[in-house]
Amino acid sequence: MGHKVVVFDISVVRALWETRVKKHKAWQKKEAERLEKSALEKIKEEWEFVAECRRKGVPQAEYCKNGFVDTSTRLLERIERNSVARQSARVKDRGKRSNPFVFELSGTQWKELPDSLKEQTHLKEWHIHNTLIQIIPTYIELFHSMKILDLPKNQITCLPPEIGRLKNLKELNVSFNHLKSIPPELGDCENLERLDCSGNLDLMELPFELSNLKQVTFVDISANKFSSVPICVLRMCRLQWLDISSNDLTDLPQDIDRLEELQGFLLYKNKLTYLPQAMLNLKKLTLLVVSGDDLVELPTALCDASTPLKFVSLLDNPDCWILFHTQGHASYQDMKTKYEKMKV
Repeated sequence: MGHKVVVFDISVVRALWETRVKKHKAWQKKEAERLEKSALEKIKEEWEFVAECRRKGVPQAEYCKNGFVDTSTRLLERIERNSVARQSARVKDRGKRSNPFVFELSGTQWKELPDSLKEQTHLKEWHIHNTLIQIIPTYIELFHSMKILDLPKNQITCLPPEIGRLKNLKELNVSFNHLKSIPPELGDCENLERLDCSGNLDLMELPFELSNLKQVTFVDISANKFSSVPICVLRMCRLQWLDISSNDLTDLPQDIDRLEELQGFLLYKNKLTYLPQAMLNLKKLTLLVVSGDDLVELPTALCDASTPLKFVSLLDNPDCWILFHTQGHASYQDMKTKYEKMKV
């Protein structure tokens, strides 16, 4: 039996390999173009990123690490956010500065008022918070148009007598400072409506001259060392809200009913043992808050639903809460909200 001889057409084999070579070269060319295009896109992206960073003033060290452009940090997004925040802050600042009658100052870097302030006697409001300022200068008497002195949380140790020259003053807030006394000249501020001396800790009395303040509706002298309700306060005939909590009161004056307009009376964290019968004569009193631990006596008529009281709270004594739910009476939350609004 003879051997079979396989005969190939060399032209067919050559055509097959040529086709394969062409396809491979075409693939290589396509891949090279893809890589080139990808590299160009990346280079383009990086240069656009660099150009944008430079345009916005970003230092090269922020986006170039070991010679390579780092776009993964999303610097521009962060820059945009920071820019928006700064712009918003600037808008707010411009809004504040747009009122030429308002002066604002805050920050512990301030130990005294700027010298330029004495030239701005047209100002109507000072808002000075959280500074290390200890002294209010005597030139404050030059600010005849002043209506609001908002000076909480500073280091003020005294108020100048010249403050009595501010005849248009309506609000004085010197809470959480280091005052030990209030100048009697403040009684000359006949248009004063709100007085907040809370949180001075060592304040023990208010001068009798403050009896002249007949327009006052709000007084907060809490967190001090008052042993009695100041006489001048009893003569503020329009007083509606009085906070004398966190002091050293042992009793209330028998003529407390002089405060005929009083609506809110906060007495908690004192040393009261009883409430006088005169409390029943406060016909407009709707909110009364006292501490319950030391109280052994209070007028039983306070529990009468016919009284104007809408809420009586005996704090620090869970067994002595009295809440009036008579028809038409407001809830404690309503009264608290109203009180907080008065404090703002």
